[in-house]
Amino acid sequence: MLARAARGTGALLLRGLNILIPVLDRIRYVQSLKEIVINVPEQSAVTLDNVTLQIDGVLYLRIMDPYKASYGVEDPEYAVTQLAQTTMRSELGKLSLDKVFRERESLNASIVDAINQAADCWGIRCLRYEIKDIHVPPRVKESMQMQVEAERRKRATVLESEGTRESAINVAEGKKQAQILASEAEKAEQINQAAGEASAVLAKAKAKAEAIRILAAALTQHNGDAAASLTVAEQYVSAFSKLAKDSNTILLPSNPGDVTSMVAQAMGVYGALTKAPVPGAQDSVSSRSSRDVQGTDASLDEELGQVKLS
Repeated sequence: MLARAARGTGALLLRGLNILIPVLDRIRYVQSLKEIVINVPEQSAVTLDNVTLQIDGVLYLRIMDPYKASYGVEDPEYAVTQLAQTTMRSELGKLSLDKVFRERESLNASIVDAINQAADCWGIRCLRYEIKDIHVPPRVKESMQMQVEAERRKRATVLESEGTRESAINVAEGKKQAQILASEAEKAEQINQAAGEASAVLAKAKAKAEAIRILAAALTQHNGDAAASLTVAEQYVSAFSKLAKDSNTILLPSNPGDVTSMVAQAMGVYGALTKAPVPGAQDSVSSRSSRDVQGTDASLDEELGQVKLS
């Protein structure tokens, strides 16, 4: 849509049929009501931390009132461009260098609001403003790159230390769990071993008790004492046959070949414990004692004879 302002009468001609008086009226301004794109030239601006930047942008605006745009300002596009540049410099002076890169959207919004407040009397409305490029001085750029590299090295060091810490924690947790499992396994093994030993002892005790009961029952039967004497004689012979097999030092009785006396002594002990007289045991013991006394007297007579001869 085009809007034309007629010179002389100051009338606004819209689209359609319009009548102009020759010589008196002629078309002086032609305004486009479509959105207009204006490149804002590059300019220098100083930030809050005294860093000089070279910055440019793009301005999008639309003429809302053709009459004000024609008679309110001489050159509306130039006026809006200058206003955008001055507003940009003032807004950048409020921000530091780091905030300029982080707050570009808020910076654009602030510039648009400032332009709309000033250009309202011109019949122009700024739709949006976009920053195109921000050029930093070489030294500042190098400093920023060094800062970024230092920050990256710092993050890498922190991540590496955290990884080492996590690794050490995992290794410690693994060792702890391994020790706990090993102790639990050892505990279970000791419990099982103790239970097995207890069961074995109990089984042996039960077997021994059963053997004692059977032996007691057998001794109460007819000729039980004779069977016990035979068992003691067999055990004596078996033990005598194993002498000097495990060690060179042995202890022998005075008459190892007299099985009858050993059996008689064993049966005497058994009778004394059970308080039951054993037939023939006392006679055997008394005869054995008399033989020992006679043997002792004979050995003394022989020694006295040898002394007299000497």
